[in-house]
Amino acid sequence: MMRLKYFEVYRTAAVILISLAIAFIIISLVSSQPVETIRIFLFEPLSTLSRMGNVVEMAIPLMFTGLSVSLLFKTNMFNLGAEGIFYISGIVAAVLAIHLSMNGIMHPIVAIGAGSIVGALLSAIPGYLKAKWNANELVTSLMFNSIFFGIGLYLLNYHLRDAKAFSNVSYKFAETAQLAKILPGTRLHTGLIIVLVLIVAAHYFMYHTKWGYELRMTGANRDFAGYSGMKTAKVIILVHLIAGFIAGMGGSVEVLGMYNRFQWTALPGYGLDGALVAMLAKNNPLSVIGAALFLAYIRIGADLMARLSDVPSEMISIIQAVIILLISAEQFLKFWKNRMLLKEAKLHE
Repeated sequence: MMRLKYFEVYRTAAVILISLAIAFIIISLVSSQPVETIRIFLFEPLSTLSRMGNVVEMAIPLMFTGLSVSLLFKTNMFNLGAEGIFYISGIVAAVLAIHLSMNGIMHPIVAIGAGSIVGALLSAIPGYLKAKWNANELVTSLMFNSIFFGIGLYLLNYHLRDAKAFSNVSYKFAETAQLAKILPGTRLHTGLIIVLVLIVAAHYFMYHTKWGYELRMTGANRDFAGYSGMKTAKVIILVHLIAGFIAGMGGSVEVLGMYNRFQWTALPGYGLDGALVAMLAKNNPLSVIGAALFLAYIRIGADLMARLSDVPSEMISIIQAVIILLISAEQFLKFWKNRMLLKEAKLHE
């Protein structure tokens, strides 16, 4: 018999299967060659080393933001500020990559470290507002996203822009600042190693330290945690600092690993995607890896489908929408959970 503790795993798998099934039905209705289109969507991302590399490349920033958001969600903080922090930290890393002269080992470390620290400090603002005055973290984080984007775009346009380039991009980064590639034939960079180490560290922090326990208890019931002697205000500020540090590192790594100039003239969207990754991962740091790879895989599949068939890549939006709808629906498969509870109760009678 399926054990109750695995219910959420099966529930998430059911959500994914239902989402894909709906997408396949729509493809069958609109495509002149539905079988070939579905084949492209499912298997073309694995057809070459370069395309497999594209999947992992896209998953790296999703892992960073997914991990950042999952820590906040675990503390019951519905904060979506990773979007703006990802952007502004990328700007900070770009400034140091352009204007700082260092050797090839220290240069990216300093640039990524600076972006991470800036991300932590900026993320602490809505955290402090929440802890001190119980300000709604969703509202303040979304507000700060617009502020950080405006500041970053100003710096790009008036201080970093290369007038000789034919687009709105920064001056070129110093070669010493760019992250090394780790797999020939792809653009995979050392950011993959960084994020995997960070995920393992976050898992240890959350489930094997006193601070992680306080984080989880504050998320489960802040009042109870406070009555138990936990300083919940400090916990809220701490988790915002950590989440901002991770998101800031993600923005810095993405800029230095994938580009030789800063070229984001709009928010890249990875912060909001991080919320979807966190939901799929059920706020478990280790599960973020699989969730990010899945989301990256279907996006690369949708892009290839748009280029090689007659179905547009916007199809992926339908899958994402259904996933969000079903994951967030507490009643979805609740009857199954209740049945499992009854069975386990009878076994212990």
